[in-house]
Amino acid sequence: MEAQAALRRERAAEKLRENLSRRKQQVRARRSGQADETDGLPAAKPAAAKMDES
Repeated sequence: MEAQAALRRERAAEKLRENLSRRKQQVRARRSGQADETDGLPAAKPAAAKMDES
């Protein structure tokens, strides 16, 4: 049980480090005038979201 908790904490710490690194890269990109390179899907448009609800 204790080993599982330690493993969970280690994974969470790694995710936090990745997130911090990504945020720092975004700040550097904004300072230099480059576009942000985001991971994941683009945000949905409000009109498209309303059509999906019906």
